[in-house]
Amino acid sequence: MEHGVRMRVWRGGVVETDDFPFEKISDYLEEPDCLVWVDVCAPDRSRLNALADELSLDPHAVEDAVDKRERPKASRYATHMFLAAYDVSFDRPTAQLQARQVSAFILRNALVTVRQSDDVDMDRVVTAWDENADLIKFGPKALVYGLLDVLVDGHFAAIEALDDEMEGIEDILFDETKQSVREVQVRSFALRKALVEARRVILPMRDVVNAVMRRADDTHPELEPYYDDLYDHVLRAAEWTESLRDMISSIFETNLSLADSRLNTIMKKLTAWAAIIAVPTAVTGYFGQNVPYPGFGMHWGFWLSAGIMVTIAISLYMLFRRKDWI
Repeated sequence: MEHGVRMRVWRGGVVETDDFPFEKISDYLEEPDCLVWVDVCAPDRSRLNALADELSLDPHAVEDAVDKRERPKASRYATHMFLAAYDVSFDRPTAQLQARQVSAFILRNALVTVRQSDDVDMDRVVTAWDENADLIKFGPKALVYGLLDVLVDGHFAAIEALDDEMEGIEDILFDETKQSVREVQVRSFALRKALVEARRVILPMRDVVNAVMRRADDTHPELEPYYDDLYDHVLRAAEWTESLRDMISSIFETNLSLADSRLNTIMKKLTAWAAIIAVPTAVTGYFGQNVPYPGFGMHWGFWLSAGIMVTIAISLYMLFRRKDWI
């Protein structure tokens, strides 16, 4: 088996070999009872072009397979169908969504998958195929089902992790400590960015699965319940993603409202303390005028003015405290 290339052949729905020369792919494809899977990881253009020539793949589809920002889609060509999807995972420590493209060429009796890197674990897909070995006899559409089912399960895991993170933000949203306020702002912004990326790769999967289901040239009634269930999972993932969008928007709006409320509270406190400080300023200014006043030139006059200031300041403080202004 060549480096970066993984292959398998089923004959009559039973695994025949996992190791054969790359040049024998065409030979197996000519045999009607064979089903071939070829996986190419991090391919260079020469290797991918050689595979395209071997299998008569459309050059536009080959170009899409190496494009790292391709939108999830399914396209029909003369001899095959091309689909692009994403393996998704959420990294909790960095609050980043990792989206890794997986492309696939669906031929009459073959499936070719193209990965950009080893980050996409194809062992999970192979395990899914082995667990549903009775479906392999239905051809490449059974392989596509196993591939998409694994990818959609990954979407659910990522969405669930995003949901858990948002619930964590909600738990500290009303905490008034400075550290919590800062944490809400940072985490909510990171989650919003991750959710935008999640929507970009998850929502179009409805069209991808629907396009594969509508392909009539290899339809088997036995596979329809599986694809119906897969489509239901895709719809649930899309709806969950949309609900998370509403949730993160609600968190942002609530955070802004709380910020306005905290600002109003601070302004009330500043105004209340300014009123209290204005009392001694008014009293000292009044008794500082150049006219005789009660206690003028006497010690008890000083204590009178001090008593007036303290009494009025304490009275204002108690009044503002009762109104919850300070």
